[in-house]
Amino acid sequence: MTTLHEDAIAAGRTVLTAEADALRIMADALDQRFAAAVQMIMGTRGRLVVAGIGKSGHVGRKIAATFASTGTPAYFVHAAEASHGDMGMIVPEDTCLLLSKSGETNELSDLVSYTRRFGIRLISVTGNAESTLAQKSDVALILPDVPEVCAIGMAPTTSTTLSLALGDALAVAVMRQKGFDPASFHMFHPGGKLGAQFLRVAELMYRGDALPLVGEDAPMTDVLMRMTGTGYGVAIVIRGETLCGIITDGDLRRNMDGLMARRAGEVATRNPKTIGADALVSEAVMVMNGNKVNALCVVDKAARVLGMIRLHDCLRAGVL
Repeated sequence: MTTLHEDAIAAGRTVLTAEADALRIMADALDQRFAAAVQMIMGTRGRLVVAGIGKSGHVGRKIAATFASTGTPAYFVHAAEASHGDMGMIVPEDTCLLLSKSGETNELSDLVSYTRRFGIRLISVTGNAESTLAQKSDVALILPDVPEVCAIGMAPTTSTTLSLALGDALAVAVMRQKGFDPASFHMFHPGGKLGAQFLRVAELMYRGDALPLVGEDAPMTDVLMRMTGTGYGVAIVIRGETLCGIITDGDLRRNMDGLMARRAGEVATRNPKTIGADALVSEAVMVMNGNKVNALCVVDKAARVLGMIRLHDCLRAGVL
C-alpha cells in the first residue's frame, strides 16, 4: 500500500513526464509555419500585441514580457477589455499573437475581426487547426493533440505548458535573428542580480583623484600616508602613467625589516593581476577569487592605469 508521500511523488512524475513527452512531440512537429511566424514578428514595425483569456491570458502575459525583455517591443491586451476600448491600442503596424486552445473563444472574436478589418498581421496559437481562429490567421501554430494531464483531463495543464514553451521558442528564435547580445540584455535588465552580472568594470572602478597612486621612487612614508588616506589598503605604483606594481598590507608585512628606508618600487609586487575597463565585473571577481586578491588595477593595452576595482564593491553591487 502506497503512502501519501509516495503517491504525491508518483503523481508529480507522471505530470512532468507527460508534459515533457508533449514538448518533444511539438518540437518534432515544428515546420515552416514557425519560421513564418518568426519572420512576421521580425518584420513588425510596431509592437507585438499578445492576447488571450483565462489560463491562455496568463500565459500570454508571460510571453509578452519575455519578448519585451529580449528586444521586441510587446505588450499584453486582455481580450475582454479589448472589446471595450482597448482595441484602440492596436495599430496597423502591429502584429497580434492570439492564444486559444479551442480556437473558438468568444472573447477573441472581436480582436480577430479587428485585425482582419484593418489588415493587422495575425499569428495564432491553438490546438484546433480547423477552428475559426486558425482559419482566419495569417500564420496558425497548432499545438499537438495530446490530453491535458490533470486528474480529470479538463483543466488547462499540458496545453498551457505547450503554449508557454512555444512562446519562448518564438522569442529565442527572434533574439537569434536580431543578434541580441549580453549588452542588449543588460539594457533591458539593469536592476537586480541579472543586471549585476552584466556590469562593466568601468562602471564600478575608482578613477582619477580617488586612486591611491604613488611614484616608483616615492618614500614609504608617502606610500603609507597615501594608503591610509584612501582607506583602500593598497597603493598603485606607477612610472609616469604606466603600472609598475602594487603594494598591499601583505607586502608591508613581508618587508618590515627596514621598511621606512625603502622606496615604493622596492616593496611593490611586480606584474600584479590586472583587468580591462570593458571586461565584465563578473570576470574581475573570478580573477580576484582565483588569485586570492581583493583588488585589481584596471589598465589599457599600453599598461596605463585607468582605475582600480575592489572585490568588496563588486559584492556590494550584487555580483557573486
